[in-house]
Amino acid sequence: MKKTLLSMLLLGCAAQVYAADSIKLAITGPFSGGSAPMGASMRDGAKLAIAEINAAGGIAVGGKKLKIEVIERDDEGKNDRGALVAQELASMDDLSGVIGSVNTGVVMAGDKHLQEKGITKIITPAAGSASMTQWADKTDKPGPKDLSIFRFAAHDGIQAAMVVEEAINRKLTKVALLHDSTNYGVSGRDDLLAQIKAQGNKLEVVATEKFNIGDKDMTAQLLKAKTAGAQAILIWGIGPELAAVANGMDKIGLKVPLIGGWTLSMSNYIDNAGKNGNGTLMPQTFIEEPITAKARSFIDGYHKSYKVDRIPSPVSAAQGYDAVYIFAAAVKQAQSTDTRKIKEALEDLKEPVKGVIATWKHPFSKWNPADEQTHEAFRRENAVMGMVKDGRVVFANEADKQRLIKQEK
Repeated sequence: MKKTLLSMLLLGCAAQVYAADSIKLAITGPFSGGSAPMGASMRDGAKLAIAEINAAGGIAVGGKKLKIEVIERDDEGKNDRGALVAQELASMDDLSGVIGSVNTGVVMAGDKHLQEKGITKIITPAAGSASMTQWADKTDKPGPKDLSIFRFAAHDGIQAAMVVEEAINRKLTKVALLHDSTNYGVSGRDDLLAQIKAQGNKLEVVATEKFNIGDKDMTAQLLKAKTAGAQAILIWGIGPELAAVANGMDKIGLKVPLIGGWTLSMSNYIDNAGKNGNGTLMPQTFIEEPITAKARSFIDGYHKSYKVDRIPSPVSAAQGYDAVYIFAAAVKQAQSTDTRKIKEALEDLKEPVKGVIATWKHPFSKWNPADEQTHEAFRRENAVMGMVKDGRVVFANEADKQRLIKQEK
């Protein structure tokens, strides 16, 4: 009995030492289901950064080098599952932070549990505006005075502005809006409408149509757009249904530009749309071209680690990668694994963080419920327009490529 008790005590001590010598970081997202290309790419990009940090000895905290211990949770892209995952993570006393979430509905269902416990989370790559505007001041309800939720993605406001700009720059005057029925699709539609108004109502919306997750035939919606004289389709959606739109356009002979959110760069869109995807335009925060030494190293490292020749969702992977380095910088600055101290450091990072997307200089600031941008890292200059070409996303504008190359230098 004494030996058993002694063994249990030794094991307990060993576990405590292990916990003290590591930083627990949860990575959540849809690693299965229709959004898996985004979730798995984000997770794998984050784990690539973690492997690099751990291989270098870890993060220097209190005279020790602490390695990052990963906790993975698949939310399957389902709101109820996302809420359960968030509740589980919120119950962990020694959790230092959370990175991830792809679907806006999952974020809306789960992040309230993390906020209640003050657990620091960096949302990526979910871009739906409601992910952060839910915390902002409302006319009938003030936002929280302190917020542990941050976002590392080009939010839909940025993307919608770029989509509308693209249509206007092409001298188009009539557009149709298509969106899926998820929170992401609906908020994206609203952002597009807001941007059309903000940019002078130069575009007339001749049709607004929605589709559901799982829909495979978009003929009815597209015929309404064609009959109304739409010169472009502006689209917001999540999964493989986007490809059904491109294929449906070809089926009815609707030869107009398809312009939409960043999810049009996913492998399940590109592969399922095939040649019908060529020319599709969407905002991107990272394009899988080795235009800089950092980009080449990241792309080569991802391909080698995961044995692929194309990243399923380059935007998701790059954002996951950079988010980990920003989190690590906050841990180092805080000199603590305490999630609240890490949150405070994130709001005032002193040193630039060199990422694959950009060198991040003070990406966040102290939370202000009157301005959710305080916890948003991305600005307009962090995004470029991408275009599908023969199974890959390339730069739509050479000037954007040259600008990024120049910034690296």
